[in-house]
Amino acid sequence: MSTPLPTTQPLGLGHWDHPLLGRRVVDRAHGGRSGVLRAIAPDVQDNNPGLVLRVPRTPPVAWLSPEGGGVEWTTAPDAIEAAE
Repeated sequence: MSTPLPTTQPLGLGHWDHPLLGRRVVDRAHGGRSGVLRAIAPDVQDNNPGLVLRVPRTPPVAWLSPEGGGVEWTTAPDAIEAAE
């Protein structure tokens, strides 16, 4: 069962509130990989690591970080659910 995007107010800078922020989740789009939900926010389309002057006009994605540390990854917000 996936968790729908919340209908609450945006948090600013393109970030959205979500009931699972800061909690361990399972990413069904990536084979059940688990991580901690860090943000629901848009992703920059190009690979320019420079200064971002405005919020990208892209759909929000779920930003997850591995529990033991490592590189964050993104997935569709409707692909995550609370880990047991």
